[in-house]
Amino acid sequence: MRRISLTSRPVRLLLLLLLLLIALEIMVGGHSLCFNFTIKLLSRPGQPWCEAQVFLNKNIFLQYNSDNNMVKPLGLLGKKVNATSTWGELTQMLGEVGRDLRMLLLDIKPQIKTSGPSTLQVEMFCQREAERCTGASWQFAINGEKSLLFDAMNMTWTVINHEASKIKETWKKDRGLEKYFRKLSKGDCDHWLREFLGHWEAMPEPTGRRST
Repeated sequence: MRRISLTSRPVRLLLLLLLLLIALEIMVGGHSLCFNFTIKLLSRPGQPWCEAQVFLNKNIFLQYNSDNNMVKPLGLLGKKVNATSTWGELTQMLGEVGRDLRMLLLDIKPQIKTSGPSTLQVEMFCQREAERCTGASWQFAINGEKSLLFDAMNMTWTVINHEASKIKETWKKDRGLEKYFRKLSKGDCDHWLREFLGHWEAMPEPTGRRST
């Protein structure tokens, strides 16, 4: 068998290309934005029926609750975003999405097997790599049990808990709902991710920056 020399020109060019690709991947990396919602049908007086946390690259920087309909900044990134025009848009969006998710919970309540108050935990996620959106999804947990996953990139549903199969069929038939999920996660979420990354990149290294 003929041996290939590691010093030959084609091999050296291939190794150089591989090193360049690895370096490019390290430099570009990936970034993510995640919105976590907790929705309750019933809440005690003074207790919010909707709470939300927002994470950039797994670092929490915003909190929201429906009791006062206000967004609370957390950390240096939260303070930076608080000083931008995006803040008002984000507050409005969190309130509107919270109300929409509560209506969804109300609609599916007859299909939920529980003797107590029903809750819905929702994670809206988007990711960017190499200056483009490479991921957008929604994950739904009913009463703490992960139940459904919607991939907004290819518009497909995955049943995690078989008890949510009927709910999946109901939502899958609603094309308007699917387009709504896609617009928020692949459109709006990706837009905000680009906006927040500008502030993230400008932050000093000791803040614990890391990519997903």
